[in-house]
Amino acid sequence: MIIRDLTPSDWARIHPFFTEIVAAGDSYAYPDDLSPAAAHALWTAPGHTVVAVDDAGAGGAGDVVATATMGPNRPGRGDHVATGSFMVDPRHAGRGIGRMLGEHLVDWATGRGFRAIQFNAVVETNSAAVHLWRSLGFEILATVPEAFRHRERGLVGLHIMHRTLGPIAADSSRSATAPPPTAR
Repeated sequence: MIIRDLTPSDWARIHPFFTEIVAAGDSYAYPDDLSPAAAHALWTAPGHTVVAVDDAGAGGAGDVVATATMGPNRPGRGDHVATGSFMVDPRHAGRGIGRMLGEHLVDWATGRGFRAIQFNAVVETNSAAVHLWRSLGFEILATVPEAFRHRERGLVGLHIMHRTLGPIAADSSRSATAPPPTAR
């Protein structure tokens, strides 16, 4: 298993499981009727998108089994906090691929000088995701009640989860040039 940057030809392999996960209605608040182009634009918007490839062989041309997207949680004065989103093809769940992608995000964000990682919308009933993020050092800061319409369970909460990484790197390529704001 390798993690590598998304290539243009990968989307055709991601879109089927992206659509399946969104349609399941238990983890993403994306619209069900996204065209392949609209889904691609939504997924790659944060800027850095990777895939997990199984049995890659030469050049990473194996099966795409998962994807993650990452970047600043907010622009401008909030760009020192990273965020990410993850999708593992359901046919490959339970193999530790989500953990690999989560660890990749932590390493990626740390290496780029982000101070923390924040997830804005982890569905509270997605126990596998909540367990994974907690095991990687994230904490639940708050839960927004009834903020997600779960396909089977109705209105459920969304967790805001956070993990501190460290100080902003002086050589960061992002626009953040000042230290993070102090608490008021």
